[in-house]
Amino acid sequence: MKRTGILIALLSLVLVPAFGQGAKNIKINEVMPLNTSSIQDSYGEHQAWIELANVSYTTYNVRGMFITTNKAVLDKNLSAPERMKMMSIVPGNEPKTNIGGRQHLVFWLNSSPSKGSTHLTATMPSEGEVWVALYEGNGVDLVDSVTVPAGMTANTSYARQKDGSAEWEVKAADAVTPGIENFIQVTESKVSQIKRNDPHGFGITLLSMGIVFSCLALLCVFFTIFGKIMGHMQEEKHATAKAAHKQRLEAAHDADDEDERAFPKIITKVDNTEDELYVAVISMAIRDFLNDIHDNESDVITLIPKPITKWKRV
Repeated sequence: MKRTGILIALLSLVLVPAFGQGAKNIKINEVMPLNTSSIQDSYGEHQAWIELANVSYTTYNVRGMFITTNKAVLDKNLSAPERMKMMSIVPGNEPKTNIGGRQHLVFWLNSSPSKGSTHLTATMPSEGEVWVALYEGNGVDLVDSVTVPAGMTANTSYARQKDGSAEWEVKAADAVTPGIENFIQVTESKVSQIKRNDPHGFGITLLSMGIVFSCLALLCVFFTIFGKIMGHMQEEKHATAKAAHKQRLEAAHDADDEDERAFPKIITKVDNTEDELYVAVISMAIRDFLNDIHDNESDVITLIPKPITKWKRV
C-alpha cells in the first residue's frame, strides 16, 4: 500500500504540472460581442462568440474548463463551487473540444448547452466594456483573460494581432478571422490590386502614357546620337577617299612631268618645205609612242639620216 501511495504521489507531481502547462497553451484569441451578420452557428443564428487558440503543437482537450464574463469570480473569498456557479463549463461529450496543435475552436455565448458542446450559457453584453476569462477545470486557476473595450460596433471583433501574442486590435467586419489564424497574409493578383487602388483607371492611363513618351524620348535620343556617329564616319570615309584621289592625281601629274622630261618638245624652225615635213613626221612618231598607239613592232624609232639646217631646241 505504501508503494502504491508513493507511486500515485509521484504521478501527481509529474502529471498535474504537465496538465497545468498544457492549459496555459490555450489562449483567448478573438472575441465578437455583437454579431448581427457575421458567422452563423449550426442553427443559422448569429450569436456572440469567443475563439480559443492552442498555441502549442500538441492536442489539448478543453472539456471541463470554464468561460465567464462575470468579474465577480475574481473575489478570492469565494469558494470553488461558488465560483463555478458563475461560470459556463465546457462540456466534454463531443470530440470538438479536442483542440489540435496551432488550431482554433469557436464557442457561442448567450446560448444553451443543449445545442452542442460549443454553445455556452455565459452572457456577453453587446455594449460597454466586457471582461472575458478562461479558467481551469478546478474553477480556481485563471488561464487567460481579456477586457474588450467599449464602443465595439456590430460584427467587429477584438483579437490578438497574431495567435498568442500580447498585442490586441479591433478588426473590421471584413477582417475577422473566426476559426483561423488572426494574422493572414493574403495573396492578391496584380489585376485585383490595380482595380482596388485605381478604380477609375486614371493612374494606369498616366502610367501608360508616361511609358510611351519615355520610350519615344529614348528612341529620339538614340537615333540622334546614332545619326551623328554615322555622319562622322561618312565624313571620315569621304575625306579618306578624297585624299586617296588627290594622291592618285598627284602621282599621275608626276608621271606626266617625267614623260615630258624624258621626251621634251621639239620646236624647229626650218627654211624649206621638205625639212618641215621631216620634222612633222618625227613629231607624229613621238606622239604615237607617248600615246601607245604605234604598231607593235619595236620600241625603236628609225630615222633616215639627213642633214637638217637651223635646229633650235626649246
